Amino acid sequence: MTAVPLPRQPSQPPDRNSVSDVTPVLALKELVARLSREQHKIQDLLSSLGFALRSFNNLNQFLELIPLMVSRVTDADGGALIMFRPNGQVKLERLHCQDNHWGQEIRKALEAATKQITASFAGLPPAEGLTKSPQAIAKLDHQVSRFLGSDIQIFGTAILVRNIERGRLYVFSRDPDYGWTETRQKLVRLVADQTAVAIENDELTVELRKKERLDRELEIGADIQLRLLPRHCPKIEGVELAALCKTANRVGGDYYDFIPADYGQIRKPDSDNESGRWSLTIGDVMGKGVPAGLIMTMTRGMLRAEVLNGHSPARILQHLNQVMYADLENSNRFVTLFYSEYDPKTRILSYSNAAHNPPLLWQASTDTIERLDTLGMLIGLDAETEYQDAQVQLSPGDTIIYYTDGFTDAANQYGRRFDEENLTKAFRLACRNYDDPQMILKYLFECVQKFIGVDKHNADDMTLVVMRLSRES
Repeated sequence: MTAVPLPRQPSQPPDRNSVSDVTPVLALKELVARLSREQHKIQDLLSSLGFALRSFNNLNQFLELIPLMVSRVTDADGGALIMFRPNGQVKLERLHCQDNHWGQEIRKALEAATKQITASFAGLPPAEGLTKSPQAIAKLDHQVSRFLGSDIQIFGTAILVRNIERGRLYVFSRDPDYGWTETRQKLVRLVADQTAVAIENDELTVELRKKERLDRELEIGADIQLRLLPRHCPKIEGVELAALCKTANRVGGDYYDFIPADYGQIRKPDSDNESGRWSLTIGDVMGKGVPAGLIMTMTRGMLRAEVLNGHSPARILQHLNQVMYADLENSNRFVTLFYSEYDPKTRILSYSNAAHNPPLLWQASTDTIERLDTLGMLIGLDAETEYQDAQVQLSPGDTIIYYTDGFTDAANQYGRRFDEENLTKAFRLACRNYDDPQMILKYLFECVQKFIGVDKHNADDMTLVVMRLSRES
């Protein structure tokens, strides 16, 4: 009777007496079956990781799966995820073992290893510790292997987020014949890469939420600031007004205001009393953004309260400076401010300047331009600063522009500033050609925009107020 050879089992040595033309076929079938199993593992792994990345909004839920998944696809006994914290600590984040009792021993060993590594880097800044030193990573691998024991087969790989090592993924087995094949190593690295993607996605989501909150706060701040600026120009006997503020950011530091100088006008703001005195003021907080906007708001409130005292412009600026000095000194910010009061009955403009850009007065009768200026320091620079009063008699057709340094400091692509000389020329030309203050305002803004480039955005806030005396008055 002819003996039929039995199929060779993987754990048995090859039968040297087998028929030579059968053994290669069986070996090939076994190899194909093994490759098929490995392929199915990889497909299942990719499918599971993809589902988890799409479905889990909580990073902790995703990390919980990592040791379990990596141990299953590599036929290992367990897996561990060790993370590097921003404060320099090394912590066992997640652990999975098929044998729960043995898992307790593994947990104690890994926690002891991470504590020792953390202690060894206690004196170094976090950025100079584990995330930067290859020697430190090798030391961690050595400590993990030492605490687990020489009878444990272990393999570890990096979790890289934006080219910075943020942790290590370890897989281990108690089987003495367990080998770290190239396929198993690739699978571990694949899981580590997906873990890094999940961590980066979570951090980007957190950053996006912070940005959304900040954007919302900026929107609220910009809305509040817009509501604090005058909604429309007041009706003043014999005067036409136009005003516009363009902020470089959503919240700016420029300020302008029209304030009734009579308490009765404040009590009845919609009355037809156009002949009362009005305060016209413009200011600029050093800096931009939310801090400047907050100081601008504070300046507006204090100035409006001070106007009711009925003092001269210089005395009003002096009191405002004394009240705001402590707050501005602590914030390391200062305010430039030009304050003026106009009396429609006399056509006299009284004013005082706290280091702001002097308004320009175009006198219609002579076609000349005069700077309205007085000596005085910035608000908040010196508590004992004294300011000066000045007056100018206005005539029909005269025009004044109040502006902030966003106009004169506007720069073109070559770095040249628009400066006061160009503003003066443009202002004179506008006054010759336009009677409507709104047209003068529009023309001056267009001049600056053309100077810096039609597709450019000015780096500073720009505010302009145009005051023109009617010719028929």
